Amino acid sequence: MSPVAPFRSPYHPADEALAARLLADSPDAEAEARVERVARRLLSATRARRGAGGVENLLQEFALSTREGLALMALAESLLRVPDNVTLDQLIVDKLTVGAFERHQSSSDALLVQACAFALGLSSRVFTAEDTPRGLVVDMARRLGTPALRGAARQAMKLMGAHFVLGETIEQAISRSDDRYRYSFDMLGEGARTASDASRYFSSYASAIAEIGGSAGADALPGRPGVSVKLSALHPRYEPISRVRALDELAPHLLELARLAKHYDLVFTVDAEEADRLELSLDIIDRVVADPSLAGWEGFGLAVQSYQKRARDVIDHVAALAEAHDRRFMVRLVKGAYWDTEIKRAQERGLADYPVFTRKAMTDLNYIACADRLLAAPRLFPQFATHNALTVATILERAGDPAGYEFQRLHGMGEELFDALLSERTDVACRIYAPVGPHRDLLAYLVRRLIENGANSSFVARAADPATPERELLAAPHDVIARPENARHAHLPLPADLYRPLRANSKGVEFGDGAAVDALLDEIARARGRKISAVPSAGRGVEAARAVTSPIDGASIGDVAEADDETVRDAMAAAARAFPSWEKTPVETRASILERAADLIEARRGTLMALLQSEGGKTLDDALAEVREAADLCRYYAGQARSLCREEALPGPTGEDNKLRRRGRGVFVCISPWNFPLAIFVGQIAAALVAGNAVVAKPAEQTPLVAHEAIGLLREAGVDAGVLQFVPGDGAVGAALVADRDVAGVVFTGSVEVAHAIHRTLAASDGPIAPLIAETGGVNAMIVDSTALIEQVVDDVLTSAFRSAGQRCSALRLLCLQEEIHDDALTMLIGAAKELRIGDPRELSTHVGPVIDAEAKARLEDYLALRRAEGRILFEGAAPTTGTFVAPHIVRLDHARDLREEIFGPVLHVVTWRADEEEDFARLVDEIAASGYGLTMGLHSRIEARIGKLAAIAPAGNLYVNRNMIGAVVGSQPFGGVRASGTGPKAGGPDYLRRFLREETVTINTASFGGDARLLAMKE
Repeated sequence: MSPVAPFRSPYHPADEALAARLLADSPDAEAEARVERVARRLLSATRARRGAGGVENLLQEFALSTREGLALMALAESLLRVPDNVTLDQLIVDKLTVGAFERHQSSSDALLVQACAFALGLSSRVFTAEDTPRGLVVDMARRLGTPALRGAARQAMKLMGAHFVLGETIEQAISRSDDRYRYSFDMLGEGARTASDASRYFSSYASAIAEIGGSAGADALPGRPGVSVKLSALHPRYEPISRVRALDELAPHLLELARLAKHYDLVFTVDAEEADRLELSLDIIDRVVADPSLAGWEGFGLAVQSYQKRARDVIDHVAALAEAHDRRFMVRLVKGAYWDTEIKRAQERGLADYPVFTRKAMTDLNYIACADRLLAAPRLFPQFATHNALTVATILERAGDPAGYEFQRLHGMGEELFDALLSERTDVACRIYAPVGPHRDLLAYLVRRLIENGANSSFVARAADPATPERELLAAPHDVIARPENARHAHLPLPADLYRPLRANSKGVEFGDGAAVDALLDEIARARGRKISAVPSAGRGVEAARAVTSPIDGASIGDVAEADDETVRDAMAAAARAFPSWEKTPVETRASILERAADLIEARRGTLMALLQSEGGKTLDDALAEVREAADLCRYYAGQARSLCREEALPGPTGEDNKLRRRGRGVFVCISPWNFPLAIFVGQIAAALVAGNAVVAKPAEQTPLVAHEAIGLLREAGVDAGVLQFVPGDGAVGAALVADRDVAGVVFTGSVEVAHAIHRTLAASDGPIAPLIAETGGVNAMIVDSTALIEQVVDDVLTSAFRSAGQRCSALRLLCLQEEIHDDALTMLIGAAKELRIGDPRELSTHVGPVIDAEAKARLEDYLALRRAEGRILFEGAAPTTGTFVAPHIVRLDHARDLREEIFGPVLHVVTWRADEEEDFARLVDEIAASGYGLTMGLHSRIEARIGKLAAIAPAGNLYVNRNMIGAVVGSQPFGGVRASGTGPKAGGPDYLRRFLREETVTINTASFGGDARLLAMKE
């Protein structure tokens, strides 16, 4: 056990408060002048030197703001991993024809840049935008030849890889080492998805440590070489919700590697991970360094990212660890490489603020503050990783004895800067962080580095541009920020303001923030165990109450009294009586009620999430996501109603006044499903109410308790009891409601069969013609071609197919893998599926909970028994024997057209497809369409032309490209299908409310009162 308390620090403190602290340390004017002189000298030397061409040259030649630069990045990221020539040809055409490589004249004499420009220009002169791969394969025999073309493009990518990767093997990397530098070898394993991946990465690290140690020489620490290790490479579920498992399983592997590094007395650095995994990383490090077997060794280190707001707190924690263990630790201070990812993650999760700074100058300012902290800690050996001349000069000024620290740079980057520094200061040490591995595996890493350094605010990119004046490059970050109120990026809204002015973003929780998770779990625990009785809101005659049981363990969690025929009639009549008054209520009042409801939903999240888990079998992240979606729908529809329901002037001739008004239709029957018992239930009701309709709501019979709580919140927010009627019951109750003479419209989510029955009932009615808004699920497919990154595909497939136990309308049912990547992708997918934890969803570490009830379980088991008898089961997990659990399964099919029905559970079907001909892709899409459904569809491809083609022909209401297929965000991804998957309009979209409204126009002949005064008064 660590003698130091676990690391906990505010996850996203306010930028302004941090800026105030950082700016309070006013720089000494004389020292700043010395820093500027050194920085100017280094910058001038950097700009004057021209070598083989580092990242600076490449970024100057192919700026990321140009089409050529973006095409180059896309090619580098994917070209070498494409195994088949047909797809490779399509990728080359796609990327090279978007730029102007054939007209590009290289302005650089750097070998790397010239070689890339030549090879890419050669390729683009062969291809034209009008060419098709099929036509080109024939034409190449007469012209240059396809093999030569592929060779040119591949050679350009390999040259880039060779420049930025020290060696494809550790032996090669060691042989290429430069005696002027120290080295930290990075056996790049970005992340394990399977146990075999983790084992392979572990072996790679262990072999590298032994190889490095065998050739390390006699230098003492800190001058010895080392290895950098990523925790994400050592375990397939290195994630905050699996904290206990990671500590028990990952920490021993890290300890074993550390012991091996200690044996050779090497530098051993744990690389930085994302902000959400910081607490977990430090918990693992705390456990490892506390082991007595590492006592006395001073080679252990870790990376700290200064763009994270908690960086200084991390340094303090590590300093306390070093003191407690009477050792010296190494700390590699970096600025941070995944800024865009951190920003997006915070926005998606609805956090109160960002865990990283939003201005580059704040990161630079914090870097120096962190450097001061490191230099002041006697038990820490600082390693300053930077390519910024001003930062280097500042460290030189503040650090004192150069034996007490070192600089670091990336291999292939910052060469001119540090060559200039080392020629001037022979007493300064610099270590190269050197990627090692096959080029095809490391080019994704290379692209990330290029994008990072090619950003508009990057010193590297700006220094490469001769048009950028020195004074801008050397402006002190203290002066750039100047005041705390300038700490934030002016054009980057807080996560809460992402969707304004229409609505506020719902409040979420980052599961890597221990304090936030503890608070959430405490709210849920306090709400758990309360028995709820759900009863209809109208009528005297009800059926006898029945127990509501949990799918987790069969325990009784409450009871429900279901409506009878008399209750149905009374509820419809009460809603009809309440409608006229509600319809006349100003839209602003109705919208404000919905916004209050959203606030209440967030305030009572503990109660709602406890019910979603016990009654709906939802995991913690699914329950939280549903609470957020319910709040988002209320706020979104409130904003839409304010726009749609205001009186609108229409054009017309002189002397005529035309006004358009949208008003409620009457009584809407809302029938919602059990898979989203809060979000869909509330969303249907909110849309109908804010449009001025009265509502009779019937929840799914499996989840009446969640619905009962939601009704209470809506009424507490201000919805009149008569306007909103609650009628729990089975399908017969729903049928009776639909058949009532007072129905003005029906909104329904559920099966196709029930939707058809509702449609027939409404069509047979002698009353007013009532609209039906239906969403009915689908046979949802994802197509993957050989340009896709398999690790990303596996992540997205697991999420899309097995989250919510596959019980989402949008869940992935059919995975179509290009034949050439099928074996590798399927092996990784099965290995990753084995790592999912199936069990009680109330436990934080659970990934897959139960299916909704015994009937659903039996239906799935019957289906799987048939597939098992046919020998089609490729993978089946293990599920608990109590409750209604069905483990994830993967089933092989021969053709995409073989799946015609929706298998509603954690069952993924896999087929292969060939890409030999241009028409193969279209034929596959036709086979998918043969199911008759059209809800969601996915595509993983780096070929933009293919993306555009599928967008034009996709048989789906929602198409998701290079991401997962679930979790549609209100207002960003309006959700709904076509054909057998629904009627539209899309829920959470700008057209949804229109279906709940009737339109009327009022036309007044204003000229009938003696003429048109406005026309007569008009000036010439």
